[in-house]
Amino acid sequence: MGVMDSNLPCLILLLLIGCVKCSSDNQHNGSRRFGYCVLGAGPAGLQMGFFLSKAKRDYIILERNSGPGSFFNKYPRHRKLISINKIHTGRQNREFNLRHDWNSLLSDHPDLLMKRVSSEFYPPADAFPLYLSMFEKELGLRVRYGVDIGRIRAVQSPKNRSYILTDQHAADYTCSVLLVATGLWVPQKVEFVGSDLVEGYESISTDPEDYKDQAVLILGKGNSAFETAQSILGRASKVHMLSSSPVRLAWQTHYVGDLRAVNNDLIDTYQLKSLDGLAEARLEKIGITQRKEKSSRRAGTHNKAKLYLTLKKHIQHQEKKNSSDVSGEEMPGYHIDNFSMRKPYDRVIRCLGFRFNFSVFDSSACPPISDNAKGRLPGVTPWYEGMNTPGLFVLGTAAHSRDYRSSAGGFVHGFRYTVRAVHRVLEQRYHSNLWPSTKLLTTQLQSWILKRLSEASGPYQMFQVLGDVILLRGSHCEYVEEFTLQALPQFSSVSGHEVSEHGLIVLVMQYGNNKIDFLGRSRAETDWTKAWKSNFLHPVLYYYDTLPTEEDMRLRPTGWPLPRPKAMHHMVEDFLAEWDTPISHIQPLRRFLEHCVQTDLRAFYAESCFRSSLTHRKPPLFCQQGYLKRQGVAHNTQLWQQVQGAGLMPTEQETGKTSGSDPAFPNYMAQAGASVSSGLKLDF
Repeated sequence: MGVMDSNLPCLILLLLIGCVKCSSDNQHNGSRRFGYCVLGAGPAGLQMGFFLSKAKRDYIILERNSGPGSFFNKYPRHRKLISINKIHTGRQNREFNLRHDWNSLLSDHPDLLMKRVSSEFYPPADAFPLYLSMFEKELGLRVRYGVDIGRIRAVQSPKNRSYILTDQHAADYTCSVLLVATGLWVPQKVEFVGSDLVEGYESISTDPEDYKDQAVLILGKGNSAFETAQSILGRASKVHMLSSSPVRLAWQTHYVGDLRAVNNDLIDTYQLKSLDGLAEARLEKIGITQRKEKSSRRAGTHNKAKLYLTLKKHIQHQEKKNSSDVSGEEMPGYHIDNFSMRKPYDRVIRCLGFRFNFSVFDSSACPPISDNAKGRLPGVTPWYEGMNTPGLFVLGTAAHSRDYRSSAGGFVHGFRYTVRAVHRVLEQRYHSNLWPSTKLLTTQLQSWILKRLSEASGPYQMFQVLGDVILLRGSHCEYVEEFTLQALPQFSSVSGHEVSEHGLIVLVMQYGNNKIDFLGRSRAETDWTKAWKSNFLHPVLYYYDTLPTEEDMRLRPTGWPLPRPKAMHHMVEDFLAEWDTPISHIQPLRRFLEHCVQTDLRAFYAESCFRSSLTHRKPPLFCQQGYLKRQGVAHNTQLWQQVQGAGLMPTEQETGKTSGSDPAFPNYMAQAGASVSSGLKLDF
């Protein structure tokens, strides 16, 4: 018995070693099982990795390359990002500063920001992979590099659905939830006659000297096209740009994916008639033909191939689309002698952006192609789950179909918030964790809204897509931050929160729908009584007594993010983007909230609450929840005198009046619905 006891530790050690080896062998040869598989270690994949890691979920991030953010090792080709990196804002509020930091990801580390890698306003592209690598390592995210997933299929069991990912070594990764964060990296191409004579943005030379004295035609008018044009303007003899639509300027459309000013030098040279130009035509209807022309030089004469742009309808034998012996009748000048692009080009470059890679998905797991974005993106639900692919979610740029050309969901400073929203959806669905909310007294609601308007970066960047939902509960309310607005009809099932008979308020940041001259004198609205005419970004509150239905959402007015509400309030746009002035912003907001909750929301000093308690059966809610519970605002004689001297408060003899406007008030205060201490703003 004693001998067996002495050998027991050795036997246990051998068993443990065997188990570890068996587990290791299974990891190398068998299927790997995870709760969550994140496909891609770009910014969206790492952002989701942070949230999964923080929640202590079973996850793995799979990346085919050797490091994070590999797309940015090559793109943009001319190595300058157009996402701003504004380090100095004059504010120390980290949440506010994210409004002007378009590169950093969200984390609990206050210093884990892009500014540690670059201090430039437009950082070099090489800085972003360095930042992502720093983000991954400092947070200890579980990333497996060198895993090139070539096939994704879904398997349905009686209890659930899972996804199987097969890599280049035929190893399988099985997961209950698949989070696709591969971005857009497949070059977008258009087939037309002679399209194989065109060079691609992904492979062109980035040395301006290679374009010296050449005539260049660029297909496309997005940022990649203008970035390419800008780099060769000083060397090429002329640069023409062609696409189906005119140039859309970001400062006019408020869409950051449109042409940014940092890339638009060619617009100057075009409008000032310096050889360069812009034109419109559907690329499917053009043709690029090749002819050899003689050019004389001192050393003799040699033939140099030239490229001509013509229209498809003029080409007689399209099966010989790249023949160098194109007849004169097939040239554009034969039909229209002043055809805009009748002169030959030395090079034609395609810069049409990128598309989602659908090829790795089996038919059982492939999300459908979205109706917008020219078929470049997968179709997803309002909570970013692939349509017809339950358990498969799309993150980052690839999920941009929900807000294509209307918000910032295709860019880091936008999708870092939609990724967080997706994680909250996952926590509710698979772990029964409610969407985070803050419980407030109704008297605190105005101050909380003002606090959010002064600093919140999520609704500010994802305007008209993410909004705050306020669930009214009578004397208190629940404040749910950054909910996906298009999922409002499914609010209860997605968030886990129920809507009461008191209704709800939705706070949204949005631009006006008016078509105006955005640099003209009348571009901004400053009169708070005409706040609904605001053109620039401003807060809008929607009050519903019941939750809108899917049909309501479908039939909402054109350009509106939400259906028509029972009551609506625009807060007038502000030049400083600070909605905190007492007359133009706070007073109208309070009156709207009082209308929604059907109670007086003014703040009172202790003396006023005392008088009201003696003279009224039911004192104002602020006094009920504050003063009568020994939480009143302490009286400060000096402050009181200053407020009275400014004409913002009634005199001592008038403080017994607790409702309605007073004739002694200045007219502008009466218009705002002001009364006792109604301009008071509380900070929490």
